Amino acid sequence: MTPEQLPIEQYDAQLAEKVSRLQAMMSPFAAPDVEVFRSPVSHYRMRAEFRIWHDGDDLYHIIFDQETKQRIRVDQFPAASELINQLMPKLIDAIRDNQALRFKLFQIDYLSTMSNQIVISLLYHRKLEAEWTEAATILRDKLRAEGIDVQLIGRATKTKICLDRDYVDECLPVAGKEMIYRQVENSFTQPNAAMNIQMLEWALDVTKGSRGDLLELYCGNGNFSLALARNFHRVLATEIAKPSVASAQYNIAANHIDNVQIIRMAAEEFTQAMNGVRSFNRLEGIDLKSYQCETIFVDPPRSGLDEETVKMVQAYPRILYISCNPQTLCDNLATLCETHEVSRLALFDQFPYTHHMECGVWLTRKA
Repeated sequence: MTPEQLPIEQYDAQLAEKVSRLQAMMSPFAAPDVEVFRSPVSHYRMRAEFRIWHDGDDLYHIIFDQETKQRIRVDQFPAASELINQLMPKLIDAIRDNQALRFKLFQIDYLSTMSNQIVISLLYHRKLEAEWTEAATILRDKLRAEGIDVQLIGRATKTKICLDRDYVDECLPVAGKEMIYRQVENSFTQPNAAMNIQMLEWALDVTKGSRGDLLELYCGNGNFSLALARNFHRVLATEIAKPSVASAQYNIAANHIDNVQIIRMAAEEFTQAMNGVRSFNRLEGIDLKSYQCETIFVDPPRSGLDEETVKMVQAYPRILYISCNPQTLCDNLATLCETHEVSRLALFDQFPYTHHMECGVWLTRKA
């Protein structure tokens, strides 16, 4: 199989294998049957990064085989969005004979949206001068004249040239509401937009009828916080990355949401604050004790929750846990299931044709 082919005929079998594997991993925790959410079989990735290979007068996108490290030319990439595929040849054609754009270009990153906006970042092993800005401006204007809502960014060591802006605004239909999400270049966003919609709607379904407030750790740009706000009186959410916090604040305003509070703190710091171990100036003016959080939501990195945070999470009657690594999820469940039981279990096929699994569990406190 090449990057320009997808084994679509194998999708059902691969998904069934993931379901079987997840069910087996979760069997020690008496988990219910897996709720399965399928991905589109092509054009599901909103992000893509390619190295650029210079071959005489020619140049083209490449990727490296993860096992053999072999270089593979990529002219089309059906896993990526249709907009990315539309722009890949246009970029190469524009750059091939333009020395200002081509010289020492080594990578192109694409961030697209379902709302048909895209940011393209050109990465260089050289200093970017005024001639780059002039050439990039001409390229941007040409693409916009073709009706493409594109942003161009140039990156080099300690340099970032942004012609207009470094973000796109995504618009997702989530359970009957249009949700606006600002996504900043080089910051984390959900890669599979169709699957993100399904994750958000599943989270809304499991938390419907909730009482009190919601506490969320690792909130990113507010992806889950804002969607879940309709199910709770208030939402208190934490995030450490400054660009993500700024995006979250914008998203709160853009979606006209008035019951979400974002705090720029690491989950570990917030745990210390909740446990009274440390006080933080960033919490000044926020009365943590006024929140009646009966539900906590966590979407941690691949490493899962640290030991102290797991203990803090156990204090909440209901736990919603989204995991990109079922192994560390199981490690955390070994502790969480001392006090809680798995009431719902979902598999979100975020990365088709790979072994990776994204899953969700809804835990309720044992009687």
